[in-house]
Amino acid sequence: MTSDARSRLTVLRAESAARVAATAATLAELMHDREGSNDDDEHDPEGVTLSSEWSRLTGLAEAAGSELRQVDDAIARLDAGTYGVCAHCGRPIPAARLEVRPFATHCVACAEKLGL
Repeated sequence: MTSDARSRLTVLRAESAARVAATAATLAELMHDREGSNDDDEHDPEGVTLSSEWSRLTGLAEAAGSELRQVDDAIARLDAGTYGVCAHCGRPIPAARLEVRPFATHCVACAEKLGL
């Protein structure tokens, strides 16, 4: 399970890092577009406003960054030998849960109990 888990986490990490980079680049472009612009884009009937696009991209960047941190934490648990062990009860996290959520820190019962 360890090598399979490491492979899955490595792929997931690369995908997450790519999303972080892509959203950062797009946010940088948007910031560049907003420089020197005092226009009120809230009343532009031609499409998405800069403010709403900024908000959307910020949310995507935060989600990608959060996933990347979770994957990095899972890799650290794998290295420490605690990957797949519930942080609350100490029992093994079922393989099916790790298949769906490879960075899970809790078994289903504990996650429900803790409201995670």
